[in-house]
Amino acid sequence: MIPFYTRFPEIAARETRSVHVVAPVGPLPLGEYSYIELYCDELGCDCRRVVLEVVTPKEPYNPLAVINFGWESAEFYSRKLFGDARAGREITRASLDPINPQSKNADFFLDLFQKEIMTDPAYVARLARHYEMFKQDLRDRPHLDAVAAPKVGRNDPCPCGSGKKFKKCCGK
Repeated sequence: MIPFYTRFPEIAARETRSVHVVAPVGPLPLGEYSYIELYCDELGCDCRRVVLEVVTPKEPYNPLAVINFGWESAEFYSRKLFGDARAGREITRASLDPINPQSKNADFFLDLFQKEIMTDPAYVARLARHYEMFKQDLRDRPHLDAVAAPKVGRNDPCPCGSGKKFKKCCGK
């Protein structure tokens, strides 16, 4: 899974969904919490789902929750998962990813996502659009798989070996 912002940084900066806690809400401290989109980087895969990492600006590499979500029907995911209807339902309802560590507040972030964020049809359509953009860019520029790390600056040499600045080559 690769962060959307590694291929489309300007769009991600404008369209990443964030929650600003300005008054005590449940167990959360005051602050900003962003739902960072990650998409599958396998060329032949058509999973039509997103993994969302909930992070804060203070600790962007320490996710507080990792959520799986798919916008297609439960039957679509059940077919992909060899008939596992329960797993298909979990993806469409959104669920905490079982293989990633979760913080003590992960259930709160999942509940917030389920009740307030994924109920916005425009946001769900945006995720589907971002998925299609990501997959098309992956087909157009597959060599970026090896250079999707966010540590490459726009004026650094491109890791693909072209000799150009990252911004002019793979960084669009």
